[in-house]
Amino acid sequence: MSVCLLALLWLSSCAAGGPKFGEKGYTEKGKASYYSNKLRGNKMANGQRYRPSKKTAAHKKLAFGTKVKVTNPKNGKSVKVRITDRGPFTPGRILDLSLKAALKLDLEKAGVAPVEMEVVKEPKKK
Repeated sequence: MSVCLLALLWLSSCAAGGPKFGEKGYTEKGKASYYSNKLRGNKMANGQRYRPSKKTAAHKKLAFGTKVKVTNPKNGKSVKVRITDRGPFTPGRILDLSLKAALKLDLEKAGVAPVEMEVVKEPKKK
């Protein structure tokens, strides 16, 4: 009986390792860049057109519709964006942001900057 109880405690402690990829609370740290205005109107991977005035982002694997909070650790500013595209395809970068999102974080002058990302809302299940 005590062996079973110990096994159960061990298994439950293994499962408590934090949120899985894409779940609410999942986090990543890395660099973010932002889309040029020249891409305005181009189709994104989700089929919608890129609009610089919307708060959107590209991520390599997060599901479309996932909402993430992106924080600039240098100034503490954050913005919530919706994943609508795939990318970035440059090593070390975790997000490509829309112009509006980059402006909210004060990233537009730097072009590329360190960010912290946290999933705040998973996409609706179909």
